[in-house]
Amino acid sequence: MNEIFHIQQNISFTTAETILEYCYLIAAVFFVIGLKLQNKPDTARKGNLWAAAGMFLAALATIIFEKGPQGNGLRNLGWIFLSIGTASILGWYIARKVKMTAMPQLVSFFNATGGAASAVISFMGFMGTNLNEKGTILVSLLGILVGSVAFSGSMIAYGKLEGKVGDIRSGLMKFVNFGLLAVSVALIVILMTVSHHNTGVEVLLFALLFISLLYGVLFVMPIGGADMPVVISLLNAFTGIAAALTGFLYGNYVMILGGILVGAAGTILTIVMCNAMNRSLFNVIVGAFGGSNSEQGESGGIIKEIQASDVAVLMAYSSTVTIVPGYGLAVSQAQHTVHDLEKLLESKGVTVKYAIHPVAGRMPGHMNVLLAEADVPYSKLVEMDDINPEMENTDVVVVIGANDVVNPAAVNVPGSPIYGMPIIRADKAKNVIVMKRGMGKGYAGIENPLFYMDQTRMLFGNAKDSLQKLIDEIKSL
Repeated sequence: MNEIFHIQQNISFTTAETILEYCYLIAAVFFVIGLKLQNKPDTARKGNLWAAAGMFLAALATIIFEKGPQGNGLRNLGWIFLSIGTASILGWYIARKVKMTAMPQLVSFFNATGGAASAVISFMGFMGTNLNEKGTILVSLLGILVGSVAFSGSMIAYGKLEGKVGDIRSGLMKFVNFGLLAVSVALIVILMTVSHHNTGVEVLLFALLFISLLYGVLFVMPIGGADMPVVISLLNAFTGIAAALTGFLYGNYVMILGGILVGAAGTILTIVMCNAMNRSLFNVIVGAFGGSNSEQGESGGIIKEIQASDVAVLMAYSSTVTIVPGYGLAVSQAQHTVHDLEKLLESKGVTVKYAIHPVAGRMPGHMNVLLAEADVPYSKLVEMDDINPEMENTDVVVVIGANDVVNPAAVNVPGSPIYGMPIIRADKAKNVIVMKRGMGKGYAGIENPLFYMDQTRMLFGNAKDSLQKLIDEIKSL
């Protein structure tokens, strides 16, 4: 730290500023490369490393070359390095220990921390702002609003994913939320015009902070479980926007660019998710499907169970097998086992593909990440729109722990809560094997007519155990 302090003292302001800007430019290039590599599961890890290297360079350059408001460098380096070291160790430990099934919760928690940091920085920035700087004041107030919503909303999303927070279903909620948002905007307008010397400024500022936090809670509470992937990506966009606003507040270009990249990526992903469910973002926010009591389609038909030995024969002597992974695959940690089954079937001349729905699981791309972890070739992961035309000629479709993404009620039952949502047309296949632990409903909380169709057979049990039984049976043929 003493060496850094001496470097800060010996470099002129102009030189330090030039070096810092070049470091930020290099870091920005690293961010873009990292984002590009994250487009595919097989290069996503490299993308993370590139982005992490860019952030490390930006942070180190800021510590060394940022001259600070007094022109004599940053202070409190001991606290800065202690914070970075503690957070790095904690982050590494969490990342190593978290289960794939808990990854959505981790993403929500990280969104929350980013939003909280942006809100706090914006709050402190407002307190030290000259009221004549209207642009800076607006940016700091927007940072408080967006950062607070991202924090409290992400924490509620975390609680929902953990099963610790329920839904609040009331037609009045949308009006309450609109009212809170209107009050927040009104407070921002007032704080833009009030004198800093007014004793009520701090009261108004804390009121904005409180209402923003409350809005984040009530904004997420009514949203049903089936919409949580969209909510996660939307809150991720909020976190990026909050970070960008904080960057504008302090004139930090790397924060601005990083926040814009995160905000833009989160926004695009949110739009993609909405399109995948054939719903508007507004409908997701105020519609809140998931566990609805509206018309659900046919149920109560005859369930036809099948044994692993019979499934093994059916699959081994088929030409084409398509696997539809869902959250149940993640819960049982069966990604490696299903990959073993895939390789075994291919050794017998069977063509095996994976049908991937954009919103399968509990976060965007959940199944892609899960299967990439097991080294499933990316070429075998076929998107919904590409696999559906092949379904009528598919001998066997194996649905593993998925429900809503293969529910034909989305096509056939106008009164269903998921009506209009594009699905994987497993119901068109010649044979359907559904692996489930029981007859529980999916994340949307509705019945699935696919389970009662003539070509469908149910293989009950833990997904990993069932897949291992299939492997053993096929090997014995």
